This record gives sequence, C-alpha cells and structure tokens, in this order.
Amino acid sequence: MARIPRKLLFDTTEVGVYHCINRCVRRARLMGDDPYTGQSYDHRKDWLVGRMEELAGIMASEFLGFSVMDNRG
Repeated sequence: MARIPRKLLFDTTEVGVYHCINRCVRRARLMGDDPYTGQSYDHRKDWLVGRMEELAGIMASEFLGFSVMDNRG
C-alpha cells in the first residue's frame, strides 16, 4: 500500500511539532569512530548542529530540542 503524500499529512496553515529521526545504513558511520577503518568522524557532530541552526533560520523553523548521537554500541 502506498504512503500518504506529506503534503496531505500536514496542514501548512497551522503550527506543528514534529519528531524526526534519521539513520545510516550498511554500517556506515556518519559520526563516532569507525571500528573497521579506525577513522574518527566526531567532527561531523559540530558541523551537523551548525547546519541545523542555519537551516532553521532559513526555513523559519525552531528546534525545541535535539540530540546528535553516534551509533556506538
């Protein structure tokens, strides 16, 4: 069954609060230490927080709270 298009799910005339989550696939490391290569990607956390703040200003959005976590076991 097909998903309902997002343009039908959200009323653009009303303020909404949304929970968003994103994950990497195939054991890819966006942040943290990669156990296979030994490379650290911790610098990306600061980059991601800065980018979220920048986009919130551009999109007239506000973050009520967020957490940037790596996928350490």
